[in-house]
Amino acid sequence: MQDFKFKISGKDYTASIVEAESGKLCVTVNGKSYEVEVPGHVASAPKVQHIKPAAPAAAPAAAPAAAPKKAATGAGAAILAPLPGTITSIEVKEGDAVKAGQTVLVMEAMKMANNITAETDGTVKAILVQQGAQVQSGDALIEIG
Repeated sequence: MQDFKFKISGKDYTASIVEAESGKLCVTVNGKSYEVEVPGHVASAPKVQHIKPAAPAAAPAAAPAAAPKKAATGAGAAILAPLPGTITSIEVKEGDAVKAGQTVLVMEAMKMANNITAETDGTVKAILVQQGAQVQSGDALIEIG
């Protein structure tokens, strides 16, 4: 059995946790008992040795992210957004020749400007976003052919 004392919003709580034989946990909080299922928890010895206090319940998981947007023509390699953010400037135009490592656009993510560069030499076949657009990780930004 593990005993914990903690405060939530200034109120004192005492909790005891014991593993039941069914693989569920018996949790007693301020004298009231609950049977708790822990996802992925495998029953072990009747006595739990190392349990940390439970964190507040998380919000329900979001729906799976949609598949990345595909390049418009499918004739080239798309430069993908490495993380969610906002497009702050586009440094090239369709038809421009680009070199590997050249900045093709700038996006703000986590309050930082990030230069997005071409991975290969080529020609800009399509610009798939516009300045100010919100993008998700994996979204196609520019197609290089």
